[in-house]
Amino acid sequence: MEILKDEGGQGAAEYILLFGGVIVIAVAALLIYNSYFKGQQGLNASTDISNVRKSVT
Repeated sequence: MEILKDEGGQGAAEYILLFGGVIVIAVAALLIYNSYFKGQQGLNASTDISNVRKSVT
């Protein structure tokens, strides 16, 4: 019955899930920024920069 009470591996599994979630979020952010700076999917960094510069002046 000692095996059922042992929770030593639970912390490691939680860390693995946490780091996995962080990695998934980081990869999604990189894909979004990559498409943004390449001007794909209606996103265009140069147009946004010129609009910001116009609104500041």
